[in-house]
Amino acid sequence: MSVNKNKRKSRRRNYKHHAVTFKLTSGQYRSLKNYCKARKTTPIKLIKKSIERYISHYEYEVPAELYLTENQLELFDFDEMTK
Repeated sequence: MSVNKNKRKSRRRNYKHHAVTFKLTSGQYRSLKNYCKARKTTPIKLIKKSIERYISHYEYEVPAELYLTENQLELFDFDEMTK
């Protein structure tokens, strides 16, 4: 077997990481640990998979229809009441 000694290893890309912290009650943490143990996963992997929809699609721009407007609550549709 010949080994190519001139082949260079590609450089690894540097990633920036940001820490996000939140608090859980002892019951919530115990429940999270038990669920992860049953599913053979880690709490970090579980949380990342749960919020993956929100952290992967809006990196640069959020569509206009997702922004909140002042009058979000509409209990009655007045057009239907006039018919």
